[in-house]
Amino acid sequence: MKKTIVALGLLVFTMSAVTAQKITWTYTAKKLTGDKYELHITAQPPVGWHVYSQTTPDGGPVPTSFTFNKNALLTLSGKVNEKGKLVTYYDKNFKVNVKYFEGKVEFVQTVAVKGKIKTNITGEVESMICNDRTCMPPTTEKFAIALQ
Repeated sequence: MKKTIVALGLLVFTMSAVTAQKITWTYTAKKLTGDKYELHITAQPPVGWHVYSQTTPDGGPVPTSFTFNKNALLTLSGKVNEKGKLVTYYDKNFKVNVKYFEGKVEFVQTVAVKGKIKTNITGEVESMICNDRTCMPPTTEKFAIALQ
């Protein structure tokens, strides 16, 4: 009976530690000139963990990726840019040069609104975090950003 209680206690502790390791995402829009906006999608991984660049090569950890839902009132300009402390190194486990960000990283996408109208841009971000010993499974989070 004691072994069962100890095993259950360890399981609960492990599960709570695992579920606590996730990225905190924030989403904002910055008005530029005229009809243009910058979308700022910011990732803050837990201390000791890192989030991967969109350009991490195949065969490595899951790169961060964005899907923007279609909106007839919006036009995306260019690709999503990354701003943060980028680290590149050869990972012997994945056997590729992985690219990740230490600490906070900001992903920036420029959009143009057709006309002077309020609208939202919606979509999903898929990401994965790792530390020096383990990785969490990839997660997908939906977002909605108001453009006013």
